[in-house]
Formats: sequence, structure tokens, C-alpha cells
Amino acid sequence: MREATFTFRVDETLKSEFTAAAKASDRTGAQLLRDFMRELIRKEQEAAEYDAWYRQQVEAGRAAVAEGRTISAEDVEAEAAEWRKSVLSNRSRSR
Repeated sequence: MREATFTFRVDETLKSEFTAAAKASDRTGAQLLRDFMRELIRKEQEAAEYDAWYRQQVEAGRAAVAEGRTISAEDVEAEAAEWRKSVLSNRSRSR
């Protein structure tokens, strides 16, 4: 793996405090910055994957509506009421 140098400017106080915090955690500033960069990349990749999944789910939902594959709110409520009734009945019997 080729390495590259990353140079940037920070306030002297920030640099001193960061160096002290790194030392307190038995790490170098460079190690912490590399860890931070890796974590940021991982989070961004996860966010992009979730966004792609979410968009696919939205499109699947739109396709279902366009094809008429939907359930009315009344049917959903009726099924949920039956489910609740069954759960409560089973719970009462198990006591």
C-alpha cells in the first residue's frame, strides 16, 4: 500500500489539546486521524447502501400501487383487531 502525506493547518491550541488527548489514550495523533478517516468512510458507505436500499423499497412500493397490489386501511385495521384479540385471548389462557 502506498502512503501519502496529509498536511493541513489547525489552531495551535487545538493541536496541543489533540496531541495530549492522543497521548492519554496511548495513541499518536496520526493513528487517531487514520481511525477517524476509516470510520467516516465506513459510515458514509453504510449511509449510501441504506439510501440505495430505501430508494429500492420506495420504487417497489410505487410499483405495487401502480399494479393495484394494495390493501385497504380498513382491511389492515380488521386484521390487526383480530390479531390483538387472539394475542389477548392467548395471554389470558396462559395465566
